[in-house]
Amino acid sequence: MRYELMLPHQIREAIAGNWPLVLPLGVLEYHGEHLAVGMDTLAVVRLLDILEGEMNLVVLPPFYYGAASYAVEPPEGNGSLHVDAGRLFPFAEEMFRGLLRIGFRNIHFFIHHQTENFAAGMPTDLAFKFAARQAVFAFLEKAHGEGWWGNEKMADYYAQQSTGNDPFNWIKGHPLMTPEIIAQFPFDHAAQGETSLMMALCPEGVEMDRLSDDKWYTRSARDASPELGAKGRDLILEHMRQVLRSPKAA
Repeated sequence: MRYELMLPHQIREAIAGNWPLVLPLGVLEYHGEHLAVGMDTLAVVRLLDILEGEMNLVVLPPFYYGAASYAVEPPEGNGSLHVDAGRLFPFAEEMFRGLLRIGFRNIHFFIHHQTENFAAGMPTDLAFKFAARQAVFAFLEKAHGEGWWGNEKMADYYAQQSTGNDPFNWIKGHPLMTPEIIAQFPFDHAAQGETSLMMALCPEGVEMDRLSDDKWYTRSARDASPELGAKGRDLILEHMRQVLRSPKAA
């Protein structure tokens, strides 16, 4: 369900059922002359459109305003919109605090932008990861007071953690493509992989007659196809299903 369309009784039902609540997170960035600037975020949105029809799921309005950077091209006339990660952190922390206060305990964000080495992180995902941790710490301290972890009631903390019943699992971030997926499907920028994925998920954001060989990073887009995009789509969907259906996600 789309969060903005939910009525209060539906929100309460989702909280009681511990439904996954998902934020599509991304950027607005130049992706060659042939792809829409929202590619990184649109891919997440369209995949969640599919999953929304398969499972009990709450989808937040997408956040497009990440740290795109100007590493690919300057923004003038090209469309990249960069918001510094230092500005993202306070927004994300307040958002996560608000969601926790509403009652959600199974919160996720998926991001595709700059996630080829997600464990190390890049500005946008790091800002949201750090914000998630800070929000959980602040929420727990406000709810239980200082010394909450050292309280006798927390004596089984590590046992609970091993079963997935851990407050630091309340908010989790995920790359759209795992290393296992990247081994089977091209990870690139506006080239064969991303162009194929857009052909399969968002064909209205692709104009192949505008593709140019001037940029090294888009040249392999000539080999893109909806069939290859469908392969990537299915690999990613299976990854997302496993994450969102996992009892340890809660």
